[in-house]
Amino acid sequence: MSSEDDFMLEDDMSDIEFDDSMDEVFSDVDDFGAVIAEKDKLKPYEVEHKSLSVDDIRRVQTVRVQQVSAVLGLPDEQVATLLRHFKWNREKLLERYMDDPDSAVKAAGITTEDSAPPKLEVVPGFMCDICCNDDEGMDTYALPCQHRFCKDCYEYYLTQKIKDEGESRKIQCPGEKCNVVMDEKTVKLIVRDDVYQRYVTLLDRTYVDDNEHIKWCPAPNCENAVECAASLKQLQTVVPTVTCAAGHEFCFGCSLADHQPCMCALVKRWLKKCEDDSETANWLSANTKECLKCQSTIEKNGGCNHMTCRKCKYEFCWVCMGPWAEHGTSWYNCNRYEEKNSINARDAQAKSRASLERYLHYYNRFANHEQSAKLDRELYNRTEKKMAQLQANSELSWIEVQFLKAAVDVLVQARQTLKWTYAFAFYLQRNNVTEIFEDNQRDLEMAVENLSHLCEQPIDPKELSTLKQNILDKTVYVNTRKEVLLSDTAKGLKEERWTYNVEV
Repeated sequence: MSSEDDFMLEDDMSDIEFDDSMDEVFSDVDDFGAVIAEKDKLKPYEVEHKSLSVDDIRRVQTVRVQQVSAVLGLPDEQVATLLRHFKWNREKLLERYMDDPDSAVKAAGITTEDSAPPKLEVVPGFMCDICCNDDEGMDTYALPCQHRFCKDCYEYYLTQKIKDEGESRKIQCPGEKCNVVMDEKTVKLIVRDDVYQRYVTLLDRTYVDDNEHIKWCPAPNCENAVECAASLKQLQTVVPTVTCAAGHEFCFGCSLADHQPCMCALVKRWLKKCEDDSETANWLSANTKECLKCQSTIEKNGGCNHMTCRKCKYEFCWVCMGPWAEHGTSWYNCNRYEEKNSINARDAQAKSRASLERYLHYYNRFANHEQSAKLDRELYNRTEKKMAQLQANSELSWIEVQFLKAAVDVLVQARQTLKWTYAFAFYLQRNNVTEIFEDNQRDLEMAVENLSHLCEQPIDPKELSTLKQNILDKTVYVNTRKEVLLSDTAKGLKEERWTYNVEV
């Protein structure tokens, strides 16, 4: 097109008038793009992560091997062995190899002298040093280190290492004091296919185990992994909940089930506190007293405050823990509260009782939501029957009755969150910030109970539309309250707003 044509085109365009409706169209497009961007934006309590299948993991390994192989000029099998030795740290491998190639390959258990493909050979007059078999036509194999044994001995050795010992990363030559490592081609040549598949699976596991930013999903029979940038140093400022491709949620930091908003260090403390015998000791401290003379544990079994230790016969007052001889005739009306030894004893007893009551307050609510979540899962079966009943007795399709299942899903997730809010609150120092947290906790608690009540109600076909709308509204509200609580807590972690009554 000539310059004159360009000029005419510009003239033509200048004559076109865009009305306000066109401006609105472009404005709507901009708004739509903003909505999409907002939807893709991570919430304060979410972390960026990516689910990986077994094929993804193998593809990543292949790409890394090829990249390093192109730099070093070594066969892929040798590079793979080098990378596994250096735990897939490319920078460390390249630095070590460039400084001293011989030392690097020797440490990894490979030799660069013979890079020919592995093959079985029949050697006339050969006798295996392991089984002493010297049959004619026997298949033998030798690694680059030239240690030759019969195929059967190699196969038995490799099968035992892979199947029984779970070894894969560094299976060394069976020769005495030889550290040459067998690569994938050698293993594939010698062992049965099922053993080789097990070997490849173990190699995949070592790759994930060596990478701090990739973890296997802990759900039973799940073969997915998740990649997340969260590091151990960040676990005090973030609770990295991730989801694998199968929909299983877990904490990337500790591999336990989702425990937002409680961070990993507090979860570990809480679970230990709930499992060990510390609370048994706490109960004993709150309900029994020790003899001041022989330290025997004594439980009061009557109304009289005059106690006599059965072991050492020491007499004391149950109320003030002072010697009974100082009480004169005030047997049932102790007035010795000002004495130093009595005050100390009473203070220790009061602190013990207060500590136990505080723990039980949070534990009972933690356990209640744990039990309720289990019952809500059982509600799935009843919900499916309700959904089938709804579909049969109304004009609703199967898709239209999914609001019941969605409500139960939200209930289970919200109870999981509520459960861990009590463990988190147990370790928080009381201040104005914790009051805001407790307000959010209360709002979510009330919303969950209201939704739970609606889901448990029998369905009256006449009131179906009203019930459906109420359940949909409550489901959205529970989700909203959960997001408010988790967002505020996550921001508090990042801003280091929370103070704890234990060291984390």
